[in-house]
Amino acid sequence: MRKAALERICLNALEAIGVPRFHSVYCLKTTNPSPLMHHRRLLPFASLPFASLPCVSAISSLLLISSILPLVSSTASAADKPAAAAEKTTAEPVVNKEELRKKLSPLQYDVTCNAATEPPFRNAYWDNHKMGLYVDVIDGEPLFASNHKFDSGSGWPSFFQPVSKASIIEKEDRTHNMIRVEVISKKSGAHLGHLFPDGPRPTGMRYCINSASLRFIPVAELEKEGYGKLRPLFAEAETQSTDSAAKPVGAAAKPGDASKK
Repeated sequence: MRKAALERICLNALEAIGVPRFHSVYCLKTTNPSPLMHHRRLLPFASLPFASLPCVSAISSLLLISSILPLVSSTASAADKPAAAAEKTTAEPVVNKEELRKKLSPLQYDVTCNAATEPPFRNAYWDNHKMGLYVDVIDGEPLFASNHKFDSGSGWPSFFQPVSKASIIEKEDRTHNMIRVEVISKKSGAHLGHLFPDGPRPTGMRYCINSASLRFIPVAELEKEGYGKLRPLFAEAETQSTDSAAKPVGAAAKPGDASKK
């Protein structure tokens, strides 16, 4: 530890136990100086009983420093506690793999727990165009909505945004000799897929998600499954769907329609 840093720590410790700060005492000669007093500079001892003496022995200096160091150590430990608490807060949840092995299919388990990737174009939701909610296959946390889904041509379900950013964790992934951003379900710790900056507006992002990490709930079953409060997410899409269904088959085209094809 540098001497200047040690002096500052000792000064702070002295103040913490009620010893006021005074001018330093210099050039105090000792017959056998301590390594800690290499420059013959002592900390301010003016308030201590032996401060008026013309010199202070190395033994006295060491005794004082040895009594201060435990205080410094305990102060440092206390300062480290908030950092440790912050690390706990941001840590990924612990997954009970044995329980999940019984609950999930082999593919679902491999994807969510081992960060595997299901085959493109051969999965449940890559071509699903129904309106509804996509929830975490493990704990049912709402993750994505059909009105944020788009056809990326990748062969996996793709969304330009989640239902809530607070429900996912985005983490750097350097596996397979690539640098990507892994998407993880915040509550369950399930691997969902990866995030790429090549999506459509308004976000420009593509959440490329494994179907095996998701469970789809149609809009008509939201209330039954306990997700009724999220129905407003689909209000605009439902209105557009109703308007399209109300249009008569073979209705006359409006002027200019042909030019838009």
